[in-house]
Formats: sequence, structure tokens, C-alpha cells
Amino acid sequence: MSFQLTILGSSGALPAYGRFPSSQYLNIKKQHILIDCGEGIQTQLKRFSIPTHKIDKIFISHLHGDHYLGLMGLLFSMHLNRRTNDLHLYSQPGLDQIITLQLKYSKSVLNYKLIFHPIPEGNSVCLYEDKSLTVDTIPLKHKVPCTGFLFREKEKPRRIDKDKLPKNILLEHIAQLKSGKDVFNEEGDLLYKNTEYTLPPRPSHSFAYCSDTAYDENIVAQIKGVDLLYHEATFMQEHMDKAVMTLHSTTLQAAKIASLAKVKCLLIGHYSARYKELDALQLEAATVFQNTKLAIEGETIDLEKL
Repeated sequence: MSFQLTILGSSGALPAYGRFPSSQYLNIKKQHILIDCGEGIQTQLKRFSIPTHKIDKIFISHLHGDHYLGLMGLLFSMHLNRRTNDLHLYSQPGLDQIITLQLKYSKSVLNYKLIFHPIPEGNSVCLYEDKSLTVDTIPLKHKVPCTGFLFREKEKPRRIDKDKLPKNILLEHIAQLKSGKDVFNEEGDLLYKNTEYTLPPRPSHSFAYCSDTAYDENIVAQIKGVDLLYHEATFMQEHMDKAVMTLHSTTLQAAKIASLAKVKCLLIGHYSARYKELDALQLEAATVFQNTKLAIEGETIDLEKL
């Protein structure tokens, strides 16, 4: 069981002080997901031993360069490394044209299939769903169409209590108990009541990724109670005028969103290049929301341990 987030890039529009532009890697039960793909992504993937060949979904929040300009190099490297599995790209409309044009003029054909999933404007929609996970959009407020992503595990199955299982119970009956069902015989008599032979499910976890955005309380209801909220905090409060002008957020604004949403932990990032040291940003945010962490490249956050 796993739900782990690794920071690959934490800088704002410009690389600064060894920090790379935005990118994060999410490992959810062996699903390997890349969120945003700034310049230098290949260096970071290798540096932190991320299994690039296993990545099968890439979510791009918006089409400002610091969030996608590392993508083309990554796609070519996957090709050169003989990737054959499909790669799913979720983004604002237009990324398909950007990639297609570069492939056209380099006279390149990838070994694998790119499957584009355009993000519709407006209200939140479900971009992806399987038996254990959903990914919904979080509409954000920025200079170009921009969306965050809410990764939420579905309720997990109850667990078999091995200490209570009868010795001769059939495997098919165990399977029924695992699926949450009571077990009956052919005559309809109850053999095993599910709650008597199982334990409560393990907790399900959730992660909200809020990329570039002005302060917007409209997102609070959707991210209520998530385990981990990543919210950009490009500026400290003294540079509030810069945040307003660029449609970004300050440390205190990110912290207020976390407080209103009653999240378990706040992760701030997308730091302006004006800040060499980051401790002051964390300390300022913590005055409003105490459990605030800095997005530090190479660090992995295990949501099961928050």
C-alpha cells in the first residue's frame, strides 16, 4: 500500500538557487503519475531514481512554460529508451498541437502512442477513474486557463481477520468476505456475517494540487479535509502587490485556504526567484496554518504517515 509524493521542481517561473521549475511525482499503489513537467525534469527524475519508464499519466496544470517545457525532451527520451506503452497526457487544449508541431518538423514518430485528454473549462470534472482512484479538476484563477488536480482514493475493502476465520472456510467464501459481502449457502442461510470476520478498511487518502492561482475561496469546498494540500505560495505577504498583479498567491493566502478547508497538512511551493532562503516563507505561513511544509526537491511525503 502506498500514497507517496516526491517533489521534483519547486521554483516559480525561473530556475533559481538550484531549484527547478514545477514538477511532482505521485506513486499511488504502483500507479506512477507526473504532475507538471518543467525544464530539467529528466535531470530530476534520474537524480531521485524515479522509474521514468513506469510513468503512464502526466497531468499538466496549464500552458505556461515553467509547467510543461520539460515535456518534449522527456517524450523523446522515452522513445529512445524503446517505450511501447501508451502515455496519457491530461492538459488544457493546445498541448497536442504543441507536441504534434515539434514531431512534424523534427520528422519524428514515437514508438508509443500519446493519448490526449483535454481539460474542459468551467466546473470541476472527473478526468480519470478506476476501481481505487479518482482524479478531479480543481478550477483555478490565473492568467491563462489553469486547473489543479484532486487525487482521491476510493473507500478500501474491509480486511480479513485471519484470527477469526474458520479453518475449513472455502476460498470463494473468503473472496466474498473481502468484497464486503455476507456469505450464504445455497438454501439462503447465513454462513458468515461480513463484519464478524473482517476488520475495518485502511484509511483512504487524498491529495490536492493547486498550481498557479490567485487567492480563491471557491476551491475550499472541493478540497475540504484532504490529507495533503499543495498550494502555490509564490510570494511572501510583503509582496502582495506582485501576487495581485501576476494572479499568484502569498504564503498567508495559501495558509488561509488550508485553514478554511481544514486540511491535514499544507505544502507550499512555486517560490519566486527573489527568495534564496525559504525558511521565512514557511514561518510566515505557519502563523496562520501551523502544519505547513516547504516543497523541497528530492523529499518524499508519505501520506499514510501524515
